[in-house]
Amino acid sequence: MRAARLIRMALLVQSTPGVTAAALARELEVSERTVIRDVQALQEAGVPVRSERGRSGGYHLAPGYRTRLTTLHPTEAETLYLSGLPGALRDLGLSDAAGTARLKLSATLLPSLRAAAESSVRRFHLDAPAWFREPSTPELLPELARAVWADRTVELGYARPGRDGAPPREVTRVLEPYGLVLKAGEWYLVARIPGGGPWRTYRVDRVTALGATGEPFDRDPDFELADHWQAHAAGFARALLRTTVTVRLTERGMRLLPGLVDPAGVTEPPAGAGEPDARGWWTVEVAVESEEIAFAQLTGLGADVEVLAPPGLRARFREHAQALAALYRVGGQAQR
Repeated sequence: MRAARLIRMALLVQSTPGVTAAALARELEVSERTVIRDVQALQEAGVPVRSERGRSGGYHLAPGYRTRLTTLHPTEAETLYLSGLPGALRDLGLSDAAGTARLKLSATLLPSLRAAAESSVRRFHLDAPAWFREPSTPELLPELARAVWADRTVELGYARPGRDGAPPREVTRVLEPYGLVLKAGEWYLVARIPGGGPWRTYRVDRVTALGATGEPFDRDPDFELADHWQAHAAGFARALLRTTVTVRLTERGMRLLPGLVDPAGVTEPPAGAGEPDARGWWTVEVAVESEEIAFAQLTGLGADVEVLAPPGLRARFREHAQALAALYRVGGQAQR
């Protein structure tokens, strides 16, 4: 375990001269004290790592020295061939570049590693789009991707969704495009207004126009796309859940509930569940987007759920139950 960490540290110092102890600690997920001890271990092993003070300080390797730790392990070579989504690269206009990169990588590998790496693509395939929908590539995605690569501001037209059934409203934005995310078959742009404005997320299929890219911008060195997206996605899911529904559930209903509603709206164990009543039913609260969506989701539980609140939703379930009883009443078919 420590040997692998020491190798990673040596490669980090080689690839990022001046890297600080704090940065190494974050990357290696250890304390700064452990970083100092590991640097001493590298020095004792003959790796000329030195620490420099000042604005351009940090850890450096001696001038002209390069480690000989860059030989790939078979598992590492295999992983490189799985590091991209073929469909996503095609959407971004990078499939040719990715193919060329794989050829160059194959040419540098030993024959034994080359065979192992090439076999990985025959065994694993990453399919990002969701089921039951035809994936589509936004027309302006490749051009937008070039602006992201170049760190250049863009002026884009955007069809902003209308509220309460109103038609979309066209707006124009000048943005610093920081990254693109593929989520369940949909492409999203993470960007912000020049000058340090707040982070915004835009669906790429709603981008209606893309003007000429502007001047280069300086990226925020602390911005990490994956971390930002994870926090954004979690916050977005919670923000949608504006309505609370109180229900009574059987044991079977308790088991099925997490698969029918948004997982962000159900705690583990469900909020307020406590102990079952004398009939073996649990009373819980569930956060949902709206009463309309709650009705569509909870009807899947059938007789294993009883809605207690809000009153309007309970009344709707009562009407639904009466309609079903009339449709399936004993003694014959319902009148039509």
